[in-house]
Amino acid sequence: MKILLIAPNIDATDVGEAFVAFKWANALSERVDLTVLAFQRPGRPDLATQLPKARVVTWAEPAWVRKHERLNAMLKPAWPYFARCVGHWLRSALNRGAHFDLAHQLMPQAARYASPLRRFAIPYLIGPLGGALETPASFRSEAASAPVFTRLRQLDRLRFKYDPFLRDTYQRAACVLGVAPYVQDVLGDIPLQRFEPVLELGIDDVAPVHHRPIKTGHLRVLHVGRGVRTKGLRDAVRALGQLKEMPGITLTSAGAGEEINLCRAEAARLGVADRVRFLGRIPRSEVEALYASHDVFCFPSFREPAGGVLYEAMRHGLPTVTANRGGPGWIIDDATGIRIPVKTPDMFAQDIAESLRTLAENPALRIQLGEGARRKVLRDGLWNNKADKLVALYGSVVHRPRVTGLPLKDSYAFPL
Repeated sequence: MKILLIAPNIDATDVGEAFVAFKWANALSERVDLTVLAFQRPGRPDLATQLPKARVVTWAEPAWVRKHERLNAMLKPAWPYFARCVGHWLRSALNRGAHFDLAHQLMPQAARYASPLRRFAIPYLIGPLGGALETPASFRSEAASAPVFTRLRQLDRLRFKYDPFLRDTYQRAACVLGVAPYVQDVLGDIPLQRFEPVLELGIDDVAPVHHRPIKTGHLRVLHVGRGVRTKGLRDAVRALGQLKEMPGITLTSAGAGEEINLCRAEAARLGVADRVRFLGRIPRSEVEALYASHDVFCFPSFREPAGGVLYEAMRHGLPTVTANRGGPGWIIDDATGIRIPVKTPDMFAQDIAESLRTLAENPALRIQLGEGARRKVLRDGLWNNKADKLVALYGSVVHRPRVTGLPLKDSYAFPL
């Protein structure tokens, strides 16, 4: 199959979406006839060198974008320019006789960017999309410190309902991929031709089996994530405060942010400060060592679109306690961990505490769930397996009769 893959940033030496896009592109280039369209960031390794088995077309990423990295990561202000570059190149290529069986807009992950692919007769996929999850109402009073530009997420649902460019993008797509099934509900106002859940993250391998010491009533609990309210560290601390009669349960936090000092104060207020370690931001090698040395991964993030950190823990054979919402509610199942309903902060902390108590008192259950986590991440998380499944999906889309009757629109408008 001849596949056209587009993503604004693809880079093996970067982090976040750019790195994930590289992993997908690299794996796909081994399996299909792949053409890649992307930005080339000055000072980074040449993308064509990084993807030697693909045809690569790049444009220089605008210098003004790189001046505000956080804003660039959140809002993708260069997307309209990139979309125009893709549109002009693709029209020229098709006029010269180029043929593609399928196009795939891999990134951005956020579901708020109209696609240039909607203007062409090539069947296309878009995604895996994520985001657009709202903070539960009962948690909003404690999660009100988000930067102003992140609050633009509140406009997403209105745009899915009324933005003609965004609606046209998803309605025309032969298949929309979402990081978890909730994305289909988020896009519920748009009639999709097809939807498939595909987690955008993967792993290269699993860690060696760790023979952890087993002692009933003792539990080394780990939380890894940015220090923001939505990641649930405060809820894990509050859960520990409800387990004062079980001093063998301890909590380690790896991550930095404004929430950390609030959690320190909460631990002191609850009388469990001596049972919580706040390590701040630490090197990746030290994070991996934490996964190997702890018994349970507690990640009660209640507005998590995907949850790649769960795969990190699962590859070490850790059972997980997490929120039954968003990506974690789909990644974790009854064979790999315990999912907590998200209702109110008090109930959330109480349910987390009961889950930790259960795991502390049942070492056999911890072992069973940890083994289940390794099996699942081997089956669903390895990049080679993920790429094989995506190529199979490509084939099913290419050979499926296309929906016709939607006139192509010749409009360049790509609102954020």
